[in-house]
Amino acid sequence: MTQVSVPGHFGEWLQGRLGPQGPVALLTLPCPALRVTAGPETRPTPPPPFNSVQLDSFFRALGVPRPKPWPLLIRDMPLGAGAGASTATLMALAQAAGFDGPAEVLAKACIDIEGASDPLMLPAPDQVLWASREGRVLAELPAPPACDILGGFWGAPERTNPEDEAFDDITDLVELWKVAAGNGDLAECAMLAAASAQRCSQRRSDARDPTSELARALGALGHVRAHTGSARGLIFPRGAMPAKAPDLMSAAGLHSVFQFRAGAAQ
Repeated sequence: MTQVSVPGHFGEWLQGRLGPQGPVALLTLPCPALRVTAGPETRPTPPPPFNSVQLDSFFRALGVPRPKPWPLLIRDMPLGAGAGASTATLMALAQAAGFDGPAEVLAKACIDIEGASDPLMLPAPDQVLWASREGRVLAELPAPPACDILGGFWGAPERTNPEDEAFDDITDLVELWKVAAGNGDLAECAMLAAASAQRCSQRRSDARDPTSELARALGALGHVRAHTGSARGLIFPRGAMPAKAPDLMSAAGLHSVFQFRAGAAQ
């Protein structure tokens, strides 16, 4: 068994319903700094959050045998953070077992286990509007403009509930995003991401969330969040992040603060 490493994501640029009764859709924010690694070492029991029955079903759906010996899995992100730990874990296990089939097959197998999935198995996951409960691409989108993200985790973990469809309609934000990203307008994209985050925070009564105030205090163009989960981030042009920003984010109560590049040519 060779070592494999799968990147996660860090919340979403946008997430919500497409119309009042439409599917839950998202535009993910890939994060190469957070990864799940499956190594050749062994451990005696399957890792959480999946039980043995779920994992057996997962490998049957992929048409590959369950890996033996069982790989040691190392996650750079906590579970329930909105950073793709579950999907990246399943992807790492699939690769460790030798799966190299179509992305749509892997997405369906992940959804069968989780009830929802991030589009991390796609070659450009931040260039599609993704139906996360259905595992299908709703629309192709332009690449987000290049930027720096200062991220951290705020509040308790919150695992995605695939039955939860209590999201705001983001049809307007998606249409505006297509234009802004197509024009390479980072400031407008950041404002749209912040609007999606704020709608989510208002709906979920996250009144104490300091992220929007941090964005204003530090001159960020906008902010992002996991629409379910604890990931929060500030959006800056490349190289424009104030030196004091990480310390201020930590002082505001966010933990595990780190920086990563996102968008085009990351």
